[in-house]
Amino acid sequence: MLPPGDSYDAIRAGFRWRIPPRYNIGVDVCDRWADGSGRPAVLHLLADGRIERISFDALKAASNRLANVLRAEGIRRGDRVGVLLPQVPEAAIAHIAAYKLGAIAVPLFQLFGEEALAFRLRDCGAAALVTDAVGLGKLAGIRAALPALRLVLSADGAGDAALDLGARMARASDRFAPVDTAADDPALIIYTSGTTGAPKGALHAHRVLLGHLPGVEMPQEMFPQKGDLFWTPADWAWIGGLCDVLLPSLHHGVPVLAHRMAKFDPDFAFRLMAEHGVRNAFLPPTALKLMRGTTPPPGLRLRSLGSGGETLGVELLEWGRASFGCAINEFYGQTECNLVISNSSGILPLKPGSMGRAVPGHEVAVVDPAGVPVAAGIQGNIAVRRPDPVMFLGYWNNPAATAAKFVGDWLITGDRGVQEADGYFRFIGREDDVITSAGYRIGPGEIEDCLLRHPAVAMAAVIGLPDPLRTEAVTAVIVPAPGVAPDAALAAALQQHVRSRLAAHAYPRRVEFVEALPLTATGKVMRGELRRRLAAS
Repeated sequence: MLPPGDSYDAIRAGFRWRIPPRYNIGVDVCDRWADGSGRPAVLHLLADGRIERISFDALKAASNRLANVLRAEGIRRGDRVGVLLPQVPEAAIAHIAAYKLGAIAVPLFQLFGEEALAFRLRDCGAAALVTDAVGLGKLAGIRAALPALRLVLSADGAGDAALDLGARMARASDRFAPVDTAADDPALIIYTSGTTGAPKGALHAHRVLLGHLPGVEMPQEMFPQKGDLFWTPADWAWIGGLCDVLLPSLHHGVPVLAHRMAKFDPDFAFRLMAEHGVRNAFLPPTALKLMRGTTPPPGLRLRSLGSGGETLGVELLEWGRASFGCAINEFYGQTECNLVISNSSGILPLKPGSMGRAVPGHEVAVVDPAGVPVAAGIQGNIAVRRPDPVMFLGYWNNPAATAAKFVGDWLITGDRGVQEADGYFRFIGREDDVITSAGYRIGPGEIEDCLLRHPAVAMAAVIGLPDPLRTEAVTAVIVPAPGVAPDAALAAALQQHVRSRLAAHAYPRRVEFVEALPLTATGKVMRGELRRRLAAS
């Protein structure tokens, strides 16, 4: 979508959005490339090292079969379809089938615990879920609390009130007439991290994929180019894996390398990219930090590398260029409005500490509390002007939260920053209490709620404290229940309580016990004061 040009200014001046009135993500990323040529779409790296090659032709046939299965089971336009799968072809097929059907896909992280899954499935009223044996194990304990969930399909065969996904698809037709959707029709719900209380479902329209394209093409150095192959260790359940890699690649007819990685292994990540000829990658900052202690193998042929989620330092940027043979282009966005600021070394000089400049097509500014842009060099809130095709439609069933996200026509990100006179943006910090840990943006509310369900906890507050590897370590500050003696065993029990019920990446790596939490006059926890106290201890 970005026009050719030898400078950022030239590309920005020549950019125009091309959003057709009728548009469907599923058709766009699959059917238009399924021309009988066998063009590769997904290269699935199996555990034994073999590669399973799925063409666009096969992707079209499989997604049509699944769309027919869903329709036959009563799933209709506008119904929510959960996708609880790792980086496997079935995840891509489930998304494409949901879009073609006019349903709304809801990606779900497979490391979520029962409580996290139950909240999201219940909140969106999911009518169907496509998962596997791992997902079924977590679903067993919460199915009774999900009255809207009437269909479960398992990629690992029937069981626990789930139908056999493969068997049902085998009996279905591979012909399907996709629903005629408008570009502004809802297509996708991605849940936020829950910065203030419970997570919120960001509802996106089909146009969100087209809105992402400039923000993918810019950090990936005018993606696509001949011979490109894209990979990320980021799960496709997150907006970074789904909308920054999988869907944009398929839109451009570029194959994606998929692999189920149980735990990030820096040596394996290097070898994977070298052995399979990966040309384009999205690597979260924590992955880069872990890889810094590893020697790159011969044969690495990366053409472009993007990273986002937190600011990278000079040392990491220099190491990256020497190790990968290309610059690390930082970018910025959030679930509600993603990929709106970016670096691109081919058209912009990289400035350490800067997130880059506004991606062509997006109007980004730093504004004051009234939504008025401030002068260059002045701190304020990073904001994006609407209308914008990458911007969400609103929070699912939460009009009050949607309205609070805007001041006039500015979407307020909640992140403080500075725009310099040359147009570069610099990230300062968050106005809310989101914790950035190992590349994840983690909200404290959901963890606190989980901790408060433990009988040994009277009060709980969750904050992020500086960590050299993870950027911030999730830290739980606990007031024990009366008669409970705090000790290392209790700390370990609370960690496991969160790990098993919420998510492995969200459990507190540090647990502190106090007699009382600092509170405001209205009873709100003063997390900033807690951070100051514990950082100094």
